[in-house]
Amino acid sequence: MVDKLRLYVSAAPELRFERDLLARAIAEIPTSLGWTITQTPGADHEPDLDAVTQANVHVLILGSDIQAPVGLEWATARRAGNPVALFYKSSALQTQAAQAFVREAAKFGRWQGFSDASELRWRALRLLVDHILAHSARYEISAAEAETLRAWRKTLDAKAKDRKAIDDTRGGAEQSAVILTTERFTPSEGRLLRTEA
Repeated sequence: MVDKLRLYVSAAPELRFERDLLARAIAEIPTSLGWTITQTPGADHEPDLDAVTQANVHVLILGSDIQAPVGLEWATARRAGNPVALFYKSSALQTQAAQAFVREAAKFGRWQGFSDASELRWRALRLLVDHILAHSARYEISAAEAETLRAWRKTLDAKAKDRKAIDDTRGGAEQSAVILTTERFTPSEGRLLRTEA
């Protein structure tokens, strides 16, 4: 049984808010799956190319410029035969290097534009829920959980028309992370704390 979905997010440092937003939004998906989220490291660290090749879902977000090592991460995923979901910030004025990268990547995948963080969140959450549902046997998603995911996706789509600007005062989730659920993971040490609703 696969207990964790491995997500790789390729994005330059200029997209810090978008990276943070996606990492936080994942916790909203009503699934028992855990998550391993690996993000493009800062310039002072090497990218985790093993995480790139092992990712179940790879998302690339492009702003105004393509910056190392995002291109390397994309090329590594392509060589491994892994599809990459391509998103670009339609409000960003792109450099010539970014425009050249868009043309090259378009040979292998379809770009989806997003006008603001709210639209990126909606597109990415739909992508992830669709992936989980398409691979429900692999992730051992129960029929009840699959139905919950389908209903949640419909709600997500209905709310898309009422999108509000997302508060950009949050921060701190733009780095790689692991999210575990109590349905599939039990701590080996310490006590599990639950909050009362």
